[in-house]
Amino acid sequence: MSGNTNLHTASKSKNDEFYTQLSDIENELKHYREQFCDKVILCNCDDPYESNFFKYFAMNFNFLRIKKLIATCYATSPVSGNEISFFDIPGFDGSRGANDGDSDKKPYKIEITEVCDYNGDGAVDLADVEYLLKNDKNTLSLLEGDGDFSSDECTELLKQADIVVTNPPFSLFREYIATLVKYDKKFIVIGNTNALTYKEIFTLIKENRLRTGYTNFNVGMYFYVPDSWEKYHKIENGRKLVRVSTSCWFTNMEVKKHKENLILFKYYNPEDYPKYDNYDAINVNTYVDIPCDYDGVMGVPITFLDKYNPNQFEIVKFRKGNDDKDLSINGKCPYFRILIKKK
Repeated sequence: MSGNTNLHTASKSKNDEFYTQLSDIENELKHYREQFCDKVILCNCDDPYESNFFKYFAMNFNFLRIKKLIATCYATSPVSGNEISFFDIPGFDGSRGANDGDSDKKPYKIEITEVCDYNGDGAVDLADVEYLLKNDKNTLSLLEGDGDFSSDECTELLKQADIVVTNPPFSLFREYIATLVKYDKKFIVIGNTNALTYKEIFTLIKENRLRTGYTNFNVGMYFYVPDSWEKYHKIENGRKLVRVSTSCWFTNMEVKKHKENLILFKYYNPEDYPKYDNYDAINVNTYVDIPCDYDGVMGVPITFLDKYNPNQFEIVKFRKGNDDKDLSINGKCPYFRILIKKK
């Protein structure tokens, strides 16, 4: 199946229509500020009319000293609201699309190289962002294809980028990360914590080429969803939100917490740390219970990966015993265990 077909299918799936809150973006990205300096930032799953990723980088363009901001969208966002309105732009009307009789089906790209304080209030805010495309140094143009992140024209934009930051469709997470890895790009993206169990993703973590971000993934996040959603958790400012408890940030950029050693204070005894039936390792129920005096292989929950320091621990294996079956204790299988040992 082609990438375009995949993304077209994902775009129809309500499970992929999640839009990240600006507060969650700010809380995570504040830790990477110095790493954004003089870089080309690409948000390649983001309709600028709705994307808080675009708004974050546009409003902080000068503060972060970004070299260039590029945003592309697959199709017009189904989320209601017009926080940013682009008026008097050739080829575009006051809503969202292109004036050619098919305004709601035209993907496009925006490239920003300069953000000025147009109203002279000393700060760059959404009032200034509305003027972005009236600056000759910034451009908006239609894409020739459908805006799929794996299409030829979007791949060319990816090649230009230094860092990719976005919330890609969860259903295409494997393919999306594979594309970023193929072109050796730095990235900070949101994904489902279940992706930690994917063979391709786990391998990258084991090789220290991928890690979780700063936000504790046990907390989860609230996302805006289209008005058509019948099931949601709350409404804020007239917009529906759902809580996705299994959501977290993934990155291959430097994250300080993954360089900090866990403080171990528990001591090993056979009663509290039973061994597996099918692997010579002990079971540890939570990362805080990792014994400080045990040097053999240990099985820990997947939540350990949010604290994993590759300088302190080595990942040995995921989930399976010597018989290639799930790790078990007295015939029972504890939920997703990672086999590790101290270095």
